[in-house]
Amino acid sequence: MNKSLLAALLAMACLGFVSCSSYSSQSGSSGGGANGLPPSGLKFRAFVSNPVQTTSIGNAAVLNIVDARLDEFTRFVATVSLLGVVRDPQRMYLSPNRTLTLVFSPADQAIGVIDNATEAVNTGTSATSVQATIKLAGLTDSIVLAPIATLGYAAEPAAPIAGQSSGAVQVFDYSAGTVNATVPVPAAHYLAVSPDGNHLLVFSDNSNSATLISTSLIGNSPDPTTSIPGFDHPVGGIFLDNSNAVVFNCGAECGGTAASVALVNIGTGAVTATIPVRGATAGLLSGSNTLYVVGTPPGTACGSGTQAQTCGTLDVVDLLTKTSTPAPNTITDGYHYLMQMGANGQLFIGAKGCTNLTASNNAQGEVRGCLSVYNTQTSAVTVPPAQGNVTGIQPITGRTVVYVCQNGELQIYDTANDALQAKQVAVVGQAFDVLLVDLPSN
Repeated sequence: MNKSLLAALLAMACLGFVSCSSYSSQSGSSGGGANGLPPSGLKFRAFVSNPVQTTSIGNAAVLNIVDARLDEFTRFVATVSLLGVVRDPQRMYLSPNRTLTLVFSPADQAIGVIDNATEAVNTGTSATSVQATIKLAGLTDSIVLAPIATLGYAAEPAAPIAGQSSGAVQVFDYSAGTVNATVPVPAAHYLAVSPDGNHLLVFSDNSNSATLISTSLIGNSPDPTTSIPGFDHPVGGIFLDNSNAVVFNCGAECGGTAASVALVNIGTGAVTATIPVRGATAGLLSGSNTLYVVGTPPGTACGSGTQAQTCGTLDVVDLLTKTSTPAPNTITDGYHYLMQMGANGQLFIGAKGCTNLTASNNAQGEVRGCLSVYNTQTSAVTVPPAQGNVTGIQPITGRTVVYVCQNGELQIYDTANDALQAKQVAVVGQAFDVLLVDLPSN
């Protein structure tokens, strides 16, 4: 079936089903609704990437649009159609000015670009035409956007490079829909970008070094990269400012020796301090000095309170004193890679590949998956009774709820008790990632 015929059939299906993106009691033309509202009629939206939205003629790749003020769909389920753009929408990224949403599809090894105002594929203005799909050279687990301009960077560990080892960082312009440059970095897997956008830290698989890229030198120098040694299988980092960063040394969990947090001076390329922690695959900076660091050190026991045999760890690092205090409670195991701070000081931590307990596979009937919630005020840990990988976490600004995508479902948690609230949104298909598109309005 060709694309034009399929598009026509989907449009007809919209008349009698719930997969339209154009419905709103206030909507106007396809370029936007009345009173400056988008076609969905919503001022405060969350997008949910859904590769298999059910329609009357089969499954379709869409972004579901949720009213983030009321935790519900519009009268008819509003969606952004990704037909002819990407087939497998997963991780999403919001442009710094909040006008565009980028969605990566592993099946296509490509990024689709969505115009948030029109809730449709970005094709430019009447005076210009842009590519709605950015084709990458390989799969990526890490995309970062420059804080200014419209540049993005993707780390692709298996990107083919002629005459060299596989791996690269690709530079793309998401407004124009073009790939601008490819910087070879063997096995490049994870990225961190400085606040001014002038530096990228690149972390490669099975390496004890990091690669520093000066973004202004890309295209202007034969090699814009500098190697920084002195790590232990680093897998991520956070820039503290334009000159300093913290790097997460995965250590034993990734085949190295010992997990730690390393402080790095970007100007000199020197590791200035190393703070031991139990595990370090991800971290979240709270304020200027408090860093929460998580991981799953091999052989970590859980202790009482759960039937799980292995657990993960959370350490609280004081960057001022360069010390770490282990949290009194453990978290779920698995590879931790998502962290978001919700209201009331509730830190939501997501992992993949964790121990799943079901009501039937353990003596106590415990249900447990890859989500942990750490109370930063009391140090208590809650593991909600939900199974499966966590693939998306989004606190809702100005509210006390957090949206979580776990095991293909969208779950809405109340941070007052770290439990599911009574009102939920049922996504038809598979909820992979969730992204808050708008700022709350008065």
